[in-house]
Amino acid sequence: MNKSSRSVMTFKNGIHPVYHGKELSESAETRVAPLLARYTVPLAQNAGKPPEVVVNPGDHVKKYQLIAKASGFVSANLHSPVSGTVKGLVDVPGPMGVPAKALEIVPDGLNEEMEPLPAIDWRTAEPKALLDRIAECGLVGMGGASFPTHVKLSPPPEKEIDTLILNGAECEPYLTADHRLMLEDPESVLAGAAVMGRILGIGDRVFIGVEMNKIDAIHRLNEKAEAYGVNIIPLKVQYPQGSEKQLINAITGREVPAGGLPMDAKCVVQNTGTAAAVADAVLRGRPLVERIVTVTGSVVKNPGNWKLLIGTPVIEAIKLAGGVTEEPGKLILGGPMMGFAQKSFEVPVSKNTSGILLLAQDQAVNYVSGNCIRCGRCVQGCPMHLMPCAIAAAVESYRFDLAKKHHVMDCLECGACAYVCPAKRPLVQHNRRAKAEIRRLTAKK
Repeated sequence: MNKSSRSVMTFKNGIHPVYHGKELSESAETRVAPLLARYTVPLAQNAGKPPEVVVNPGDHVKKYQLIAKASGFVSANLHSPVSGTVKGLVDVPGPMGVPAKALEIVPDGLNEEMEPLPAIDWRTAEPKALLDRIAECGLVGMGGASFPTHVKLSPPPEKEIDTLILNGAECEPYLTADHRLMLEDPESVLAGAAVMGRILGIGDRVFIGVEMNKIDAIHRLNEKAEAYGVNIIPLKVQYPQGSEKQLINAITGREVPAGGLPMDAKCVVQNTGTAAAVADAVLRGRPLVERIVTVTGSVVKNPGNWKLLIGTPVIEAIKLAGGVTEEPGKLILGGPMMGFAQKSFEVPVSKNTSGILLLAQDQAVNYVSGNCIRCGRCVQGCPMHLMPCAIAAAVESYRFDLAKKHHVMDCLECGACAYVCPAKRPLVQHNRRAKAEIRRLTAKK
């Protein structure tokens, strides 16, 4: 598909949240964080089984050294972000609100690195060699789900894949980490996309979808895209444009069937940050130990983008941004639409931490939910064409069977329905509850 023939693409439905916030950090060049006194590297940084620790308290480790080994196919290796001494396992606040196990490492200040793995010529290498390298380097999806990258690039033989799509939309308000990555290191993004395209054996059907509010990134990617056989697709600014199913629909016109996965539409979707990590692993032999994170919010003194080592406590990242101008009302990891509120500033940065967002107290007020007024805005806004109002009514009546009939399991939990609801009903929260109850009841049976 010739990129020059494409117009601005989008999907059906969706919403347009207030995009204030991106201007706080979109022009801030990525800065490298200085070395801290300690790092707490969470073990569970991937979907599936967490890796098994292979170091002991008192061990000296080098940067990039394996510290926890994948414990199954759907698992991911973990590497030390610094050289120093392993203090042992500690409990840290987890991003989902429950304590998590982490390896505490105290740097020695030498930043001694392991010898890089040999570079691989991806244009001639066998796909298995590329997959093995990605698995060895501990790559996971860096857009939020943390699904091991080598697994996502290994669809079942019966699933024909003909398209790879990279999510460069970054449709959440406030977040600009992917934007800065595409501006500052477009070749890594393009090279990683090309490597994954070779693994999947899909020729020139490799696309990067970028929203039009990042026109400078579109231009930067287009400068080198042809050399890597990658197509850059401008996308309409619309939420949730970066969701897998919506990207597939916008770029290919295909629809993922209800209850299905992108592979059911012959597609694989990856994040631009993941693509850059693939380039690091294959071309430079570097495991994943750091990522770009947006530290922002109306109460942050100097919002910006930082390259943070995995295991950096959030409080230290906020200090890099100059601290706060007033007591924040809410701390969120990720964006305001799909991110998760935190109860501790000690939660560490993980491989999927795209943003650290601090909202002012008047932006985080409690609200009282009203009765549904049958306006239909939630139905018009739902990108999955569900009926959130009907699902909510079912949940409030404890009729989770009805919620299932209304296809609640297809909900993206994007928050579009709750955002547009004039009665301020907790629609996305009802959907989450319904999905949890359905899974519980299914497991019980």
